[in-house]
Amino acid sequence: MWKDFFYYTKSERRVILLLLAIALLLLGIWAVMEYLRPVEVPVTLSESEEIDSFLANLEEQEKIRKSHTPKNEISAVLQPFDPNTADSVLLRQLGLPVYIVRNILKYRAKGGVFRSPESFSRIYGLKEEVYQKLKPYITIAPLVSVSHVRTDTFRQLKDTIPYIPKYEEGTIVDLNKADTSILKRIPGIGSTLARMIVVYRQRLGGFYDVSQLQEVPHVGVELNKWFVVTPAGLHKIQVNSASLDKLRSHPYMDFYKAKAIMEYRRKRGKIKGLSQLSMFEEFTEKDLKRLSPYLTFE
Repeated sequence: MWKDFFYYTKSERRVILLLLAIALLLLGIWAVMEYLRPVEVPVTLSESEEIDSFLANLEEQEKIRKSHTPKNEISAVLQPFDPNTADSVLLRQLGLPVYIVRNILKYRAKGGVFRSPESFSRIYGLKEEVYQKLKPYITIAPLVSVSHVRTDTFRQLKDTIPYIPKYEEGTIVDLNKADTSILKRIPGIGSTLARMIVVYRQRLGGFYDVSQLQEVPHVGVELNKWFVVTPAGLHKIQVNSASLDKLRSHPYMDFYKAKAIMEYRRKRGKIKGLSQLSMFEEFTEKDLKRLSPYLTFE
């Protein structure tokens, strides 16, 4: 029957060959598209429920995020305080700027003592209106002269009032190993600030640079000179197996970054490295630089 083909005119044979060529081309395109189509990785029930749950609460999280006070703005909480013993956290809670808190701590470190509310008003940089607002809350404990205290009374005071000796200038502490008792021995760090540093270190998985201390509220750069870090032993996040909660709980991540990772894993499979994360619009170059010590793609 193929000989019948030659009974067509030359023009008809050309049209038939053209149609066959077009059909073969379309068939080839279809085959290539099927080959390149990404393989869907089945999502487990738990991962699907996690994503759906967080998407349902997304609007509520946005409202909470917008209502939060910016990090650099501290809402004043007026309360009684002794300027001779208050730590940096309490002073900041009173609404005092960082440079005023620094001046107070420096004054006390050099042996200065506030004997009256008026002496507190003479701190360099303290505005009169701020002082008048704080004045009713200043409570200065009576200053006791050791020379007028009997030996047995002094010993009793020593036993009842805990004294934490501070480190001498030039002491260096490992930031990833220090507990709260060690941190409290550094001038300018009280109990509250020591706990905040330890809690943030646990959330991070360890510090890899001393400058990360400034990510803890109320910690100034003047404290960096007391620390050194040994980044070995940082706790890393398993990018390809961590849950949504685990991913978003890291200080350098958020819901959107964690969701992008979960969606990619669900549709494409494992993420091989930072180069793939750099293609996600949720991750900036700064994000990847900060996160790189804490991620593993095994």
